[in-house]
Amino acid sequence: MLLELAIGDAYGAGFEFVDRPTIELHNNLKGYLRHPHHDIEPGCYTDDTQMSLAVAEAIISQEPWTPELLASKFVGVFKRDRRVGYAGKFYDFLLQVKNGKEFLEKIHSASDKSGAAMRSSPIGIFPTVEQVIEKATVQAAITHNTIDGINAARAAALMSHYFIYQLGSKQDLGKFLENHVSGEWSIPWQGKVSVKGLDCVKAAITAVMRNDRLSAILQDCINFSGDVDTVATIALAAASCSREIVQDLPENLLQGLENLTYGRDYIRELDKQLMNLIAY
Repeated sequence: MLLELAIGDAYGAGFEFVDRPTIELHNNLKGYLRHPHHDIEPGCYTDDTQMSLAVAEAIISQEPWTPELLASKFVGVFKRDRRVGYAGKFYDFLLQVKNGKEFLEKIHSASDKSGAAMRSSPIGIFPTVEQVIEKATVQAAITHNTIDGINAARAAALMSHYFIYQLGSKQDLGKFLENHVSGEWSIPWQGKVSVKGLDCVKAAITAVMRNDRLSAILQDCINFSGDVDTVATIALAAASCSREIVQDLPENLLQGLENLTYGRDYIRELDKQLMNLIAY
């Protein structure tokens, strides 16, 4: 899960809000693209992955699931490995706060953007729908304490949960989500994806439901245009857990993913630890 979402994030980072001709020319999975405006090296992941790693590390720690635990992880992963990709104000905020307690004291949590959803996929590892919803709600409310922000995070977490625990066929994913999270999750997404959490999750659901190969899902996410790195992060995290989907991401994208201290090898090991917690 974590490795695939990192690849989706890093690949999508080169296409975030670029023009349609750039997508048509370069969305071929032959390699990572340098974004024309962002200072992100090709193959490097962004805040989507870094915050997902924070959530995964919180889960693996098996410490009480509290806002302070999660906020401490958010601050910790950033401080140990500062990287571009965060929204400017949030990046500056992370530079200023010293720990999770200060994070919680100073954060403005009324956002409905995609931040809570993009990091929610690892929560799907918990064994029941009720636990997933509870854990996703706690982590979302820290920064996105709005109805839409929380529902987007719940849906993203339940996407991976649905496939991890084989709760139904891929074609019924939208209906499953509608049974547990308020929203029209079965309606196919069309057009450009905004930075809103609900939009990103709906686009990710659409890409997963209408494709049978991980490579095709990744390309489909990019073809929407807009906030495509977040769409790809959410979609690949869930789809990587599905037995109906061929796991065929190109080897060049795997090998091209950054591999410094918290890169490919670290993510692969963290992935193993996370998956070992699946309640069979």
